[in-house]
Amino acid sequence: MSNTSIACIAFNEKKVLIAHRNPVGQMGERWEFPGGKVEAGESDEAAVIREFREEFGVDVKVGSSVAETFFKHNDDIVALHAYEVFLPHDGIEKKFALTEHTEYKWAELSEIPTLNFVDSDMLIFPFVAKYLADSISD
Repeated sequence: MSNTSIACIAFNEKKVLIAHRNPVGQMGERWEFPGGKVEAGESDEAAVIREFREEFGVDVKVGSSVAETFFKHNDDIVALHAYEVFLPHDGIEKKFALTEHTEYKWAELSEIPTLNFVDSDMLIFPFVAKYLADSISD
């Protein structure tokens, strides 16, 4: 059985929420779409809600699937499922309470490839860009 991780894609008009990881672990100090591992017996949706509560201190609503891919982490194949999430606020006036990240921001899609972004999230980036373009044109 493969491991599953989730990526949470939150849009604010044409921008997407990204977060800068704390300087620990293999992915320390890199930018990412918020998310994490799905725990045993947990649904993807429950994992999204738990991760945002733990990492940002807010309750989110889970939307549509944005993308799915696989990547190799150490010697494991990991399934990465990305979902659109809806935040209760934008984290600007009222700050999110960060536990796993040093900062977050609303980034233009064009900025993401220029950042030191987590490799697995770059695999889903084209799908995120297409999803956003499709939702704007609707």
